[in-house]
Amino acid sequence: MKQKFLWAILLSAIAAVFAAAFLLRQTPHEQAAPTRITAPSFSLTDQVGRSFDSRILRGHVWIADFIFTSCAGSCPRMSEQMALLQKRLPDAIQLLSITVDPKRDSPAVLAKYAHQYSARGERWHFLTGPADDIEKIAQKGFRLSVAEGGSPEEPVTHSVRFVLVDRAGVIRGYYDSTEPAQFEQLIRDAGAL
Repeated sequence: MKQKFLWAILLSAIAAVFAAAFLLRQTPHEQAAPTRITAPSFSLTDQVGRSFDSRILRGHVWIADFIFTSCAGSCPRMSEQMALLQKRLPDAIQLLSITVDPKRDSPAVLAKYAHQYSARGERWHFLTGPADDIEKIAQKGFRLSVAEGGSPEEPVTHSVRFVLVDRAGVIRGYYDSTEPAQFEQLIRDAGAL
């Protein structure tokens, strides 16, 4: 009898852990940003060769991601998702795709890439700049991973998360671009802001 009772408690505990893991995976808490992280300030160059200062974004809701144009892995899918955001979200929401391969991704290369995804230049900005600055923006500013030395298809490894930033420049959430539920949550959260 005592052994059955202990097995029942153990199985209940295991079921509770699995249920909690499932629920956390389904709720926005997973992509919630740590407490009050302010998006980093930066000055980069856009796809038409103009200086792009992050102060331009003040007063706007915006979404950022990190990609590179020669990526054969996650980047094309991320850019497709960003193109969907451009269609589904209000025009006031700005979109930024920052290259993690600035040696190859010149403004001209970024402009050609932007054209492939029908990016509207006044709204969806493709940014490049010094490699050290971009690494600092990604890792220290947005707290996302970026590293060289991946596979031949993806020589630069980087986060596949989208970052939602509010009008005050506060990071409001991180969303895995490969997860349909999180993508839909991003659309809801961005629209609510």
